[in-house]
Amino acid sequence: MHEAIRLSLEKMRAGCGGPFGAVVVKDGKIIGRGWNQVTSSNDPTAHAEVVAIREACAALNSFRLEGCELYSSCEPCPMCLAAIYWARLDRLYFAASRGDAAAVGFDDEWLYTEIPKAVPDRKLPTTQLLRDEALPAFQEWLTLPGRIEY
Repeated sequence: MHEAIRLSLEKMRAGCGGPFGAVVVKDGKIIGRGWNQVTSSNDPTAHAEVVAIREACAALNSFRLEGCELYSSCEPCPMCLAAIYWARLDRLYFAASRGDAAAVGFDDEWLYTEIPKAVPDRKLPTTQLLRDEALPAFQEWLTLPGRIEY
């Protein structure tokens, strides 16, 4: 956790982005480091946890991180939490809470309230198009030789 917090401070001070750091650990060794790079890379998905997960996946040459733990300087936002679940990390540790982040202007609470809403009730206007044209790809997926499940 100390390394995640250290990264959050160092990289924020260097102008890389917000005050967030994360590390992925396997067998007691850091295999992925990340810090917020949203503003420095113009990538809204470049949150510390996502960056650390990407680095850890590259180190293990795998999209699955079973046997690994993630340490984050702050409670992950919904996007990062989803990435942690998708990566199948064994455990998550965090330091500051989402309430602490909200107190300094990083308020993700609106996302937490949007996710469970029915699609028509969300603030982002969303329309489903061409469902019937998209479904054959799913059917082909089921019969694809060498398909890698995830």
